[in-house]
Amino acid sequence: MCCCHHLQEDRNQRKTNRYEKYERRKTAIMSEHKRKSVFINGAITPQFIADSIAKHSTKTTIGAHDIFLGQVRTDEISGKIVQAIDYTAYEEMAEDKFHEIKEAAFAKFDLTCMHIHHSLGKVKAGDICLFVFVSSQHRKMAFDACLWIVEEIKANVPIFGKEIFEDETYSWKENKDDAPTLKGGKTNENKDK
Repeated sequence: MCCCHHLQEDRNQRKTNRYEKYERRKTAIMSEHKRKSVFINGAITPQFIADSIAKHSTKTTIGAHDIFLGQVRTDEISGKIVQAIDYTAYEEMAEDKFHEIKEAAFAKFDLTCMHIHHSLGKVKAGDICLFVFVSSQHRKMAFDACLWIVEEIKANVPIFGKEIFEDETYSWKENKDDAPTLKGGKTNENKDK
C-alpha cells in the first residue's frame, strides 16, 4: 500500500472521531433537557427571563439566541374586556408533548440549547405566560427553530385558557391561526402580489 492510502484512512478516522464526538455532545445536550418541567405557577417574571439569558453568557459557542414571549392581551369579547387568563392543562400529557416538541426541534434544527416555560394558573393581562428561548451558532437557525416551536406548542399541547373578564365571568380561550398580517391587510403569503 502506498502512503496516500494511509493518509486517507487517517483523515477518515479523524472525521469519524469528530462525528462521534459531535453525536455524544448532541445526545448530552438533549438528555440535559429531557424531563425538566415546563410549567411555572402564575406569570413568568421579567427576572426569571433575565436570569435565563444571563446563564448563557459563558456558553461561547453560541452565536445567536431567539426568544418568544407570549403575553396575555386585554382582548374584547362580546363587549367584555379580558383581565386575566387562568391556564390549566392535562399536565402529564402536556409535559409529554413538550418533550416531543423539544426532541423534534433538536433533530430538525442545529440548536445548542432550548428552554420552554408555560404558565399554569391565573396570569393577568400584560404578564408573560409563554417563554421560548433557543440558542444556536447562527441566527437563521435560531429564528426558524423558535417560530417552529411556538407553532407546534399552539397546535399540539393540551393547555387551556379560561379568559376572565372584569365582572369575573369567563369564556374558554380559542386558539386561532395567527397568520402574520402586514399593514393593509395582506398576509406574508401574498405580500408580493
